[in-house]
Amino acid sequence: MTELTIAFGADDANALTETLAADLARRGFALRQYGPPAGRGEQWAEIGERVALDVAEGRAVTGIACCFTGTGVSIAANKVRGIRAALCIDAETVRGARAWNDANVLCLPLSKVAREDVPAILDAWLSAAVDEAELANIARVADIELFAQFG
Repeated sequence: MTELTIAFGADDANALTETLAADLARRGFALRQYGPPAGRGEQWAEIGERVALDVAEGRAVTGIACCFTGTGVSIAANKVRGIRAALCIDAETVRGARAWNDANVLCLPLSKVAREDVPAILDAWLSAAVDEAELANIARVADIELFAQFG
């Protein structure tokens, strides 16, 4: 894995997925792609899982998963231990997800995100830093995950 690898998947190949992939490539990222944009037939649940596993297992520094509402890939990704997938629709929500939740997988709704918003969304995802005032909350989420696993 290169340090500039992003896991990227979507359950549809369309203008938005093309724009996302092209923008990430322009920024110098290698992509581990899933779903129709990669010429594969995975559906939203498998895409959410594969993107999340790449991040959790260190094959990618972050992940971006897309489906019609973004909800399905978000739910699937959040089932993977260590993943904090955030369903976002704009750059401001993305900034909050990174800063306040230390989100590591971005989930986008193909039905709501405009192609012209992609650069701002990716700028926010790739540049926002964790807000140190939120570290206790972020740690609590990790504790919840641990307690849920061991009951």
